[in-house]
Amino acid sequence: MPATLEVTCTDDECELDMFEMHYTYDMPDSVGIGDFTCPYCGETESLEVIEL
Repeated sequence: MPATLEVTCTDDECELDMFEMHYTYDMPDSVGIGDFTCPYCGETESLEVIEL
């Protein structure tokens, strides 16, 4: 099963609650949450992984 990350955007101006990222291929170990942007507001620094 591919890895899944649940992500939230903590920007107070953003209306996005959370989204899931599903990896369907091998991602390099150097890739992290900072390499992605919020699909709603476009910010990078405000993304955080939701730890379950």
